[in-house]
Formats: sequence, C-alpha cells, structure tokens
Amino acid sequence: MTIDAFIAGFTEEPGYLDYGRVGPVSSAVAEETTALVQVLQRARHGSLDVFAEQDARVRAAASALTGFPVDHLVFQPNTSQGIMHAMFGLTGNVLLSPGEFPSLPIAAVRAQEALHVVQPVWLETDHGKVTPGQIRDQLEAGIGAVAVSLVDARTGYLCDIEGIRQVIGDRLLIVDAIQGFGVVDAPWSVADVVLSGGQKWCRAGWGTGIMALSDRALERLTPVFSGFTGTEEDEPWEEVPPPAPDARAYRVSNPDPLAEARLAIALEEINDVGVAAINAAVAERVSSVIELADEFAIAVVSSRDEQERAGIVVLEPPAGQVTYLTASLHNHGVTATTRQGRVRLSVHAATSEETLDMVRAAFVSYGTAASY
Repeated sequence: MTIDAFIAGFTEEPGYLDYGRVGPVSSAVAEETTALVQVLQRARHGSLDVFAEQDARVRAAASALTGFPVDHLVFQPNTSQGIMHAMFGLTGNVLLSPGEFPSLPIAAVRAQEALHVVQPVWLETDHGKVTPGQIRDQLEAGIGAVAVSLVDARTGYLCDIEGIRQVIGDRLLIVDAIQGFGVVDAPWSVADVVLSGGQKWCRAGWGTGIMALSDRALERLTPVFSGFTGTEEDEPWEEVPPPAPDARAYRVSNPDPLAEARLAIALEEINDVGVAAINAAVAERVSSVIELADEFAIAVVSSRDEQERAGIVVLEPPAGQVTYLTASLHNHGVTATTRQGRVRLSVHAATSEETLDMVRAAFVSYGTAASY
C-alpha cells in the first residue's frame, strides 16, 4: 500500500487535530465493522466461525508491527487494563514519573495498596521529560522495573527507550505506547512489556488494545488477574488449572472478536504502508504546524527535534490568552485539546492543507483578540 492509499482512508472532516484524544476510525475499520456486524446480525449457519479467527489475526498483525512472537501477544480491551496486569504482576520496586498519564502511577499505587509486593519509586524529571540520564542517576538497588510512556501525552516528548534499556540493564522495561503506536517506528525489542490501545493513532476505535511480553516479562511477572480463558484448557470444567505459560495468561475472559477485527485491520493497513512512511508524513505535517505557530509568535513548548517528537504539538500562550486561542480554534472548526493552560494539536499523516489553512485562520483571529 502506498502512503497516498493509506491517507485516502482518512474520512474525517477537515480541522481534526485531536488524535491524542481519539482517532476517527479509518474507512477500512468502518467497513470491517459493518460487515462483521451483519454476519452477527444474521447468524447464518456456519458464519459465526469467522469470529473465532479474529484473535489469531490480531496477534499476527501486532506481531508484524512489533516483532514480538504471536504467543507473546494478548489482546486487551484498553491500555489501562494491560497496565494493571503489568503492575499487579510485579514484585519489588518500579521506577516511574508521577507525571505520567494517570494510568501508570495509579496502577502502581493500586498494586502497592492491594498486594504489598510492589513499591513505586517516583522519578524526578526535566519538566516531564523522562530521559535515560535521569533514570541512570535515580536507579536504586531494589528497583526491578522501569515504566515510561513512549510519547508523553502532555508534552509530546518521544522517549528514548533504547537509551533507557542501555542504562537499566536486565530490569523490566514497561512501555505505555498508546501515544505513538502506529506512527512511531520504535525499537520495540528493547521493551519487556508494550501496552497500547487502538483508539488513537491506529484509528481502530475504543475497546481495542494489545499487550506484548518478552521472555523476561513472562518469567518475572505474575498473572494475577488470569481468568478461565487464560489457561491452556479450552474450558476448564471442575478444575482450576494454572495460568498458561505464554501471554494467554493475561486474558480475563473471551475477547470481543469485533474489537479484535477492528484492531487487526487497522494494524494490517499500518503494516502494509509501513510505520516509517507514516512517521515521515506525520513529521512533515508537524513541522508545518510548528512553522504556523512561529509565524504568529505562539510559544511551542513541545520538542522541535524530530528525534524527540511524534505527532503532538503543544502550544502555550500567555496565561490570560489561553481562552482566546481555544475559542479561536473552536470558532474555525479546529478540534484540539486544551489542558492545564496549554493547547495540544495532534497531527496525523493525512492532516491536509485545508486543515492547516483553518489553523492559520484561527491563529489570525487569536492574534487579533489577544492584541486588545
């Protein structure tokens, strides 16, 4: 698939710059959903077998994207549930920033409170940026795992997980990948646990996610929340077998095959065009948004370095002018996220010239309002 063919699958209205919150589903995902819903609706004899095929399909697609073997991958309904599996499965101390998206620190604290076998150690960061140097300087003897976001949801900072691996040795590296999965060509093999939902940059809709585990993670983590589908038995009647030795152990119940199909086809498209091509298109459009912000003297507080950014551009107007910028974007049909005095624009491969023109018009209005 060419990048142009991939971009043709984006059918949202111009002005949408909020993939960091949710990505409108792709045409392929919408069509796949309609087709399978009709199969479920009619339930013709033998037709329901297709749903049993979706688990292997989504794991194969995730394997092609991440490089993890299929038996090291398990479908999850969202990133947060996978994070809970990882945190409750740890023993010892886990180093992480308290400024990460709440899924990570809350899961660590909940695990500590419930099981008393894991202890969060809070990392001091450079204005929210988690770097290998900071981790190296704050490693303690009892730390057995490090947890980070691949891309920070507030700053847009792309974490150097390869550098982190070099400084943490054989400790577990847990990566919340949702803000970069599908658009960042990351070295997934350096991570021990990779967790991502599909509702943002993958454009697969809510209720979709994946958890990938290394051999080291399978050996060291305990599958605390392992349900009846997490064993090696299809239906373990009148017995309670141990959790499966592979990633299946992190299943609680039967997955939603419709959600698996949505994520599978989304990942298949990404694999077809290649993450590198998608990343290049995103990088070009992010640069265009930064140039527009510079033209109108709006402070860009996310990184300008392509090695430290993904698809997020964060703007920080003067404190008294945040409302002006938010209102101007809204009035010109630009969908974005305003949080804690900053405006986050999330740019994907298909961000069009029409969308950029809408941003320009919004910036003109903002500049006029701010000057009064």
